[in-house]
Amino acid sequence: MSAQQAIDEVQRIAAFSDGGTGGNPAGVWIGDSLPADAVMQQVAHDVGYSETAFAAPQGQGWRVRYFSPESEVPFCGHATIALGAALAASRGDGVYALALNDAAITVEGRQSTAPDGAKLSSAALQSPPTRSAPAPAALVDEALALFGYGAGDLDPRIPPALTHGGADHLVLALRRRALLAAMRYELDAGRRFMRAHGLVTVVLAWSESDTLFHTRNPFASGGVYEDPATGAGTAALAGYLRDIGWPHGGAIDVVQGEDMGMRSRLRAEIGAEAGGSIRVSGTARFM
Repeated sequence: MSAQQAIDEVQRIAAFSDGGTGGNPAGVWIGDSLPADAVMQQVAHDVGYSETAFAAPQGQGWRVRYFSPESEVPFCGHATIALGAALAASRGDGVYALALNDAAITVEGRQSTAPDGAKLSSAALQSPPTRSAPAPAALVDEALALFGYGAGDLDPRIPPALTHGGADHLVLALRRRALLAAMRYELDAGRRFMRAHGLVTVVLAWSESDTLFHTRNPFASGGVYEDPATGAGTAALAGYLRDIGWPHGGAIDVVQGEDMGMRSRLRAEIGAEAGGSIRVSGTARFM
C-alpha cells in the first residue's frame, strides 16, 4: 500500500471535544493489516496531526500503533479515543481490546448526537499501568529554564515528577492560572530537551480545585508545539496524584487547549490500586 492510498483512508476525528467544538484532531486508519513502518510514518507526517493511530485485526482484538509527524510513540490517549469512536461508528458500540507495542489496553466507544445534530461519540480508554517518581533537581531546573519559569512558580503541593501512563512525561504544577497561560518555549530546544530525557510530553498543570485541573502539554518530541488534549498525559497525571495522596475523590476533570483556542475536556477516574490503570474518557467529534 502506498502512503497516498493510506492517507485517502484516514479518518479525521477530534478527541476530547467540548461538545461539538474543540478537541485534539487525530488521524485514524483501520485496515486488514498494518502498512509498512515507513508508510505509517509518512502518512502521519503528511496528515500533520500530533498523532495518527493505525489499527488492524489481531486475534479477538486490534493491533494498534501510533505515529507522530516525526516519530512512533508507544501510546497516545487522544488517538485511542478517536479510534474508539471510529470502531463504534463502523462496528457498533462496545469495548475493544487493543494490543499496543508495550501494553494491552481497552477502548470503549458509544455513538451519540449533540443537541445541534453533530455526530459525536463518547469513548473511554483504560490506560496502561501508571507509575511516578520525583524528578531530579537538575532536570527540573532545565525544564524551568526552557519554559521561562522560576522555582517560585511551582505549586509545592504537587512536586515535580517523572510520570508514566503508557508513555513518559514530566509533570510541573504551577501556582497560578496566569503562569499556565504565559507558557512559551522554543520548539527545537524543547525537542532536544524531551528527546535527551526520554519524555513524550511535559504536563504543565494548574489546580483550580482538588478535582478540576487546567493543563497544557508541549509535545516537541513529536515535532508538535502543543497538544490541545492529551489522554496519556492526563492518565500519568492522575496516577501521580493518587501516588501522592491528593484528595481527588475518585476522579479529576481536566480542561486543556483553552490557550490554543481548542478547549477540550477530559475526565480521569482514579482507582485505589497503586500503579493501576486510569480510565480516561470524553467525547469525540468527526471532522
